[in-house]
Amino acid sequence: MNWVDHTIWWHVYPLGFCGAPIRGEHTAAPRLRRLLNWLDYAVELGASGLLLGPIFASEAHGYDTLDFYRIDPRLGTDEDFDDLVAGCRARGLHLLLDGVFSHVGAGHPDLRRALAEGPDGDAAGLFDVDWDAPGGPAPRVFEGHGALARLNHGSERTVDLVAGVMSHWLDRGASGWRLDAAYSVDASFWARALPRVREHHPDAWILGEVIHGDYPAFVAASTADSVTQYELWKAVWSSLKDRNFFELDWTLTRHNALLDAFVPNTFVGNHDVTRIASTVGPDLAVVALAILMTVGGTPSIYAGDEQGFTGVKEEMVAGDDAVRPPFPETPAELLPFGEPMLRVHKELIGLRRRHPWLVRARTERLHVSNEQLTYRVFAGDDALEVHLDLTGTPSVVIKAGADTVWSTSAP
Repeated sequence: MNWVDHTIWWHVYPLGFCGAPIRGEHTAAPRLRRLLNWLDYAVELGASGLLLGPIFASEAHGYDTLDFYRIDPRLGTDEDFDDLVAGCRARGLHLLLDGVFSHVGAGHPDLRRALAEGPDGDAAGLFDVDWDAPGGPAPRVFEGHGALARLNHGSERTVDLVAGVMSHWLDRGASGWRLDAAYSVDASFWARALPRVREHHPDAWILGEVIHGDYPAFVAASTADSVTQYELWKAVWSSLKDRNFFELDWTLTRHNALLDAFVPNTFVGNHDVTRIASTVGPDLAVVALAILMTVGGTPSIYAGDEQGFTGVKEEMVAGDDAVRPPFPETPAELLPFGEPMLRVHKELIGLRRRHPWLVRARTERLHVSNEQLTYRVFAGDDALEVHLDLTGTPSVVIKAGADTVWSTSAP
C-alpha cells in the first residue's frame, strides 16, 4: 500500500468556505487561515487528506485563473499557504490542490497580450485562438462560457506551463493534484506533462476529473492515477431516490471492472452537485454514506455533508452558491443540528479506516430487489457483508462474519 491507499479526503471549496467575495469587489484578506481552525476537526472526522478547490488568483469563482503562481489575494498570500501546509503536515494530513489547466479566465494578462501581439507574439502559443474570427482574433472558450478561454494543449509552451505550475506547488508542500475538467483535454497532453512532474515528485497523486466515458482508457492514456467516479455517484443517489437498487447493482459490477485497472475517487457529494441530503433526504444520505464507505475506491467527503448541510445547485448565475457556502470561523460555532450526521460519519469513516483493504475491495451481490440490496465486499480473505433496506425506515446493517460491526439501529 502507498499513502493514497490510506487516504480519506475532506473536500473543501476554499473561496466559499472562507467567505471570500465571489462577485463584485475583491477585498484582499488572509481568509485561507480560517482553514487552520478546521484541521483538527478534519482529523477528528477521520479524514487523512485535505482536497482543496482552486486557491490561485482568479477573476471570480476560482475556475477562471489569472495567475497560477499567486495565491488568490481574497484568500491570502504564499505565507498563508505555507502555514496551511505546515498545519496539515503536523496532523498527518495530505494536501491535494485543484489545477484548472483546461482554460483560464478571459482576463488573463498573457491572453490579452497574445491577442494584442497577434499569432507571432511570444504568448500566442499558450492559447487556443481563432485568429481569423469575424471581428478579429477571439479565444475559443470552454463549454460555451465566454469568460473561460481555452489553453492550447497542442503547444509545448502549455506543457511547460502546466508541468512547471504543478511542480512548483508540489515543491511547496502539496501531495498531489486534481485536474479540473481533465476530460476536456486530449489524454495525450497529460501524457506529455505528467511524467515531467513525476521526475521530481514520483509519489504525487494525480486525480483527473472525468464525468463520462471510458475511465480505464483515460487513465492508461493520460498516465493519471485516478479519475472521479461519477457513475457510482449517480447510481447511489438515483437508486436511493427512485428505490431501484438494480441500478446500483449494475454499477457496482462495472465498478469492479474499474478496480482491475485503477482505484477511482469515490464520493456522494462535491462542489459541483446538489447536496446529497437535499437530493435524497437525511435518512437516505446515511445509506449513501454507508455505500461509499464499504466499496472500493479512494473516498472523499464534501465539507458540510458530514453536518447534513442542504443546498441545491441551479443552472444560473450564482447557481453554485448554495452548495459552496461560507463556514464559521471555528467548528465550535456550528449549530447542533448537524451532530447526529457527524456522529454517523465518524463511525463509518472509522469502520473504513479499521479495514484498509477496502480501498481495492470488490463487491459481490448476494440479493437484490427494488428496495433491498445485500452485497459482500471482499479482498483476499477479508470480507464484510452489507445489507441495505429501504422498506419502511431506511436501514443499514454491516457484518463481519456473524458479528454486526455497524448498523443504523445501534445506539
